[in-house]
Amino acid sequence: MLKVNIQPITKSNVTFKYVVIISRCRDKWVFVRHRHRHTWEIPGGHIEAGESTDDAASRELQEETGAFEFNLNPVADYSVEIDAIVTYGRLYFAEIKAHRDSIDSEIAEMALFDNIPDNLTYPLIQPILFKAVLERLEPDSF
Repeated sequence: MLKVNIQPITKSNVTFKYVVIISRCRDKWVFVRHRHRHTWEIPGGHIEAGESTDDAASRELQEETGAFEFNLNPVADYSVEIDAIVTYGRLYFAEIKAHRDSIDSEIAEMALFDNIPDNLTYPLIQPILFKAVLERLEPDSF
């Protein structure tokens, strides 16, 4: 059984494992494709040892999208429970203003979409995270 829970940003003692960055570029939603998969995913990844969530989000956004000029804001915390194992992450929103055309990472490509694509890597999790960020953004922020 899978359960996703969205909550306000907290100062709790949970250990965050992931960051997920819902991103826009040129009025389109940003999704990336890992070089070993044929599905789309929201930029994000693991937080490295000693790294803050903000630093991890900035690093992952740069690595996966080639972004070098962007605004990045934390939006909410989330947890994912699968078979009684719970992991925690932080959701961000980024407006990418400039990015490199080539990406030197595990990401094969970045693409811009009008809406969330159908062919998702994590179809039971990503739409919930995407919707949570949309609900928390000011209408004029995208």
